[in-house]
Amino acid sequence: MITLLLAVHIVVALFLIFIVLIQSGKGAELGAAFGGSSQTLFGSRGAATFFSKLTTITAVVFMVTSLSLAIVSTKSGSVVKKTVPVKEKTDIPSSQGQIPGGGVQPSQPSQQQPIQIPAQPAGN
Repeated sequence: MITLLLAVHIVVALFLIFIVLIQSGKGAELGAAFGGSSQTLFGSRGAATFFSKLTTITAVVFMVTSLSLAIVSTKSGSVVKKTVPVKEKTDIPSSQGQIPGGGVQPSQPSQQQPIQIPAQPAGN
């Protein structure tokens, strides 16, 4: 499901890029308006062209596939929950008590004595 949706999303994204790039630019009217052109600056554009309608439809399909991918991918769960921890293999069994560097491995964690802080004398 995710693979099919992802393939459709990529095709729609590439088609949207293609449609936008083949359209003619609309920035010439804005620059010509300050040079004395008789066209309106931000007025109506007239009827929508075939390419502008196709761009709108493709953009809507792109947004729907993006939202669908986000929803479907979160329902599968976390990757962290699916992974199994890898147990490390040790060369020396813990019963021997020797570390390869020559030191001695303690069999039980050492119990540290609590640090006692001397009381401060009262007054100055």
